Amino acid sequence: MKWVYILAGIALFVKMLIMPDSAPDLGDISITETVVKESGVVNAVSGIIFRNRLYDTIFEVIVFTIAILGCNFLLANETPSCTIYQFKDQPSIILARLGATIAALVGIELAIRGHLSPGGGFAAGVAGGTAIGLIAITSSYSWMQDIYQRWHAATWEKVSVLVFIVLSVITLSGIELPHGELGTLFSGGILPILNILVAVKVALGSWAVVLIFIRYRGLL
Repeated sequence: MKWVYILAGIALFVKMLIMPDSAPDLGDISITETVVKESGVVNAVSGIIFRNRLYDTIFEVIVFTIAILGCNFLLANETPSCTIYQFKDQPSIILARLGATIAALVGIELAIRGHLSPGGGFAAGVAGGTAIGLIAITSSYSWMQDIYQRWHAATWEKVSVLVFIVLSVITLSGIELPHGELGTLFSGGILPILNILVAVKVALGSWAVVLIFIRYRGLL
């Protein structure tokens, strides 16, 4: 069987060398301009992710959800760590919390204006998760866990996923909101809403993972 894999790999390599894929003749068509026109957003990357390749994005969100469930499942039977490692010196705490504030503001900006400038839901969620992680290494675990439960973050995370999937299915069926005026905040139809939902999902999911690893590993 090993030789079958080796021969298949050689055959694929030879195919790529002697039979290169020919580039399609697109003439004077600009793919970027076409995406911007069809999606109604000036950020063509957001147009591709949340419109042209929305089917792929749905499963990317689902994979992230499964990863969070996997962390919880794999560590559920372990003994919680007795020692939690955090910053103790005041300068590090101040710098970490300052960084958390900046990261949170950047995350909000990317979520709201991701369809107008570089960024988007995933980048916004990562910025939000970074802010939460910086707060976690400067604050007590019980305080972070209490806030997580008080604001029902786990429920909001699941709701954001379900709403994203429903809106995506509606969009894939051909139903779209009016695009509005290109380049304005309220443009792109459903795309800004999908951006915000992904940002909420990634940020809250990161929060859950941070709490899990602090509880069972003592550090991020």
